[in-house]
Amino acid sequence: MKKKPERQQIANMKASILVLVVASLIFLAAVLWIHSKDFLNGIDEHFNAYGDGIVEFEKGTVLDILSEDMEPEEAADNAWRGNQKLSVVVRSGRYKGENMTANNYFGSIYGVPLAVGDGVVLTVKTHADGSHIATVYEFDRIPTLAVCLLLFFLVIILVGGRTGLKSLIGLIFTGVCLFVILIPLLLEGAPTVLTTFLVCAYIAVVSFTILGGVHRKTVSAFLGTLAGVCLAMLFGLAAQHFAKIDGLWQDSAEALVQMRYYGSAIHVKGLLVAGVIISALGAVMDVAMSISSSLEEVHAANPALSRKELFRSGMNIGRDMAGTMTNTLILAFLGSEFSYIIFLYAQGLTFRRLFSTAFVGLETISGLASSIGMILSIPLTALIASILVTEKATRNNSAREKKKRKN
Repeated sequence: MKKKPERQQIANMKASILVLVVASLIFLAAVLWIHSKDFLNGIDEHFNAYGDGIVEFEKGTVLDILSEDMEPEEAADNAWRGNQKLSVVVRSGRYKGENMTANNYFGSIYGVPLAVGDGVVLTVKTHADGSHIATVYEFDRIPTLAVCLLLFFLVIILVGGRTGLKSLIGLIFTGVCLFVILIPLLLEGAPTVLTTFLVCAYIAVVSFTILGGVHRKTVSAFLGTLAGVCLAMLFGLAAQHFAKIDGLWQDSAEALVQMRYYGSAIHVKGLLVAGVIISALGAVMDVAMSISSSLEEVHAANPALSRKELFRSGMNIGRDMAGTMTNTLILAFLGSEFSYIIFLYAQGLTFRRLFSTAFVGLETISGLASSIGMILSIPLTALIASILVTEKATRNNSAREKKKRKN
């Protein structure tokens, strides 16, 4: 006869496998549906056609510098600006192996001067008569980014071990969901806020299952995450309404609105709150899992603790996390726009002018909404975890009391 802990582990494993199988089926169904609607390929076609020609982006290598005309720009910290005429060999696409002459234009805020042997991304335009011309689009940064990504993976696995590997799988899954499911759906015109919330909830379920299986701590962490992200979303919607500001005020909004003329049906207004949901998800998941896991350990060390005492412990743990996590969220938002903050500061704007600008309003709403969702997830997760952790002990005590009364 198997012991109860072993039976419980087997039951948890079966539940985890079931959740992952169902999640995989949902993922495959979503991807197949998206591709059947041609979301991923349809948009690109509009941006690849230029007049009577077709534009393709291919990789290449610089063979020789035929000529160059460039000079340092003193006002831009001596950054180079000018142009180069290069001999390049195409490494991909229909013109693979062909040598071409390509112009490389660069300035202080776009492009870079290139050297022999550098990898490049080429813009190759093919006209209706078959003639074609190449231009340097950008320096090929994929190899460098791939090395950085590999180092990141190694650090996670070496330091985190098996748990680090699981978190890495969850991270990859999150990225795939965002780029393969969420963004194509939004481009097709799916409700921005609702779709983002549902995809993030789906990501949370799968990530927690991969990390800890179906267990009391992962269930409580998921419920706490769902509640925290929902509150962040509601705060963002309310703040957006009363501040009279939305996604149309964001820097990239104009380009996204223009995309609508090329077949995209994206709803730009909701992107502000969608960004809040995505930003809040990571922080809330971290806090919720930490509190749930801690309370599980506290209960294992002292099963005599009551539900109220466990809740109090969860709150104490959460308060210690709230300060640093809030700083992390706010500084992440500010750091992403640090150069523009410096620009605004240099204008000598008054307090009222500064905080009435759309930029400050957007960043304030984004940072505060995510932080509020994270902070409010602390008591909610602590409450849910304390209930679930002590539920079994409560049932056992009730059973013993009934048995005593019968005897």
